[in-house]
Amino acid sequence: MFSRITYATPAGSLLHMPDEVWADAGAGWYRLTKTGAVSFTNKDIEVSLIQNGNALGVHVQSPATAITGIRIKWNYNVKPGIKTFGDSWERTYGDAGWKTKDGKGKNAWYVLLHDEKHTACFGVKTGCNTFCSWAINANSLELTMDTHSGGVGVQLGSRELHAADIITTESTPTETPFLTARRFCKLMCEKQRLPKQPVYGINDWYYAYGKNSSSLIKETTALMAQLVTDTNNRPFSVIDAGWAVYSPYLPGDGGWADDFSKPNDKFKDMHLMADDIVKLGMRPGLWTRPLCAKYNDSATLLAPKIKGRDDPKNPVLDPTIPENIERVKYNLSVYRQWGFELVKHDYTTYDIFGRWGVEMSDGMTEPGWNFYDKSKTTAEIINHLYHSIREAAGEMYVIGCNTVSHLSAGVFELNRIGDDTSGREWTRTRKMGVNTMGSRMHQHNIFYAADGDCVGLTSQVPWEKNKQWMQLLAESSAPLFISAEPAALGAEQKALIKQSFVNAAKIQPIGEPLDWLDNPLPAKWKLNGREVDFDWG
Repeated sequence: MFSRITYATPAGSLLHMPDEVWADAGAGWYRLTKTGAVSFTNKDIEVSLIQNGNALGVHVQSPATAITGIRIKWNYNVKPGIKTFGDSWERTYGDAGWKTKDGKGKNAWYVLLHDEKHTACFGVKTGCNTFCSWAINANSLELTMDTHSGGVGVQLGSRELHAADIITTESTPTETPFLTARRFCKLMCEKQRLPKQPVYGINDWYYAYGKNSSSLIKETTALMAQLVTDTNNRPFSVIDAGWAVYSPYLPGDGGWADDFSKPNDKFKDMHLMADDIVKLGMRPGLWTRPLCAKYNDSATLLAPKIKGRDDPKNPVLDPTIPENIERVKYNLSVYRQWGFELVKHDYTTYDIFGRWGVEMSDGMTEPGWNFYDKSKTTAEIINHLYHSIREAAGEMYVIGCNTVSHLSAGVFELNRIGDDTSGREWTRTRKMGVNTMGSRMHQHNIFYAADGDCVGLTSQVPWEKNKQWMQLLAESSAPLFISAEPAALGAEQKALIKQSFVNAAKIQPIGEPLDWLDNPLPAKWKLNGREVDFDWG
């Protein structure tokens, strides 16, 4: 399958030193000249490749030139007929899975190459300082490291950028591609941060869709708490969007919140709300949007308006301004003081780029704009934001939603791995939920606890389908969150929820999609040592 090329350092690498190194300063790619054993230069740009433990570190200097990207190319012959698997920038959008090599498309963060006998893995370690993607061509393997700062090239000045650490491995004779992928994830993410116990519970979004209140939360928490039997690992009751203060020109239940440090009149006292959830037998959790600005914030605090981020009713904070980071941290500290034990933060990728991950195939964001601080890459800016959230959250668990997967790994205990499921359309849950579970379970409990999103248990979604989705989440060891409309809970539903809570509360083997190589909606799973067939319809 592969024309395998090795070299002495790092030991066991599938790649030798690059055959070509290129740079882009915004006007197109140009080639750098090899000027030493490990260095490539052109004018003031220098790229050095240095062994960093079991990886090959990529270091970039460019004192005068603002650079938008670095590309490394290896001569690499790949025979026809292999399958490739790449990750997604942030969430998946029903489009993940193994593909036949066609020389097109970006494989975010890492790429797996597989024939029927062998799997080779190429990637970068988590927490890197650039957005990295891999391309498989007829006679080459390429790694592109996006060094934009917003929509322009980063201005490094006198500092050196540690862009990424390249890591590779290959399958052993007895490994399935799934097990190889899991072992590779451990190589990419060496420092893990995981929940102390399995996380499960309820969430109001897929039946309330923002029209929630303290009374509704108490009603559903009390109802669902009756189905809990494990008092050593109690479930969470997560309050989703709808609790915060609204702008003056967004009255009532409509519009969007803009002050995530204060509750609106539907909730009034969030400390009391958290206490009520605890008294009812669950652990309180809260949804927030960290970069949402207030309607009357000074324009000097806001990120530039670009396509996708130009709604005057939804201004966004610039995360490179220290005052804004302090606001984000302050809000997290308020949630801790209220007594919440979990925070789910959302929208940061969209608020930073003005695009969803699925819209980033031709570019991460609109060109030409910049943050207040132009000396850091966007990846560095996101890393700083994430670590600030992590620090401020303290002992609270953190769920990243619409967060960059490879930068969330090892930082947040949980991560929403796919786009929204639904309490209205089964086809959406099948597309976004089943697909993401099949394509990201190899990351589960390594990068983070992989949250496939909720069971939207309502009268609008067929129970025959929803109960299968609930079983997959409950028996795969992944986080289980149920968003149940009280009117849709009959005896059968309550019985399965009760059993699902029992399963989700305990440590279980990692669920393995057995047909993920050929089926983007895996129907055959290994759950708790047995094979289970699903009919996703």
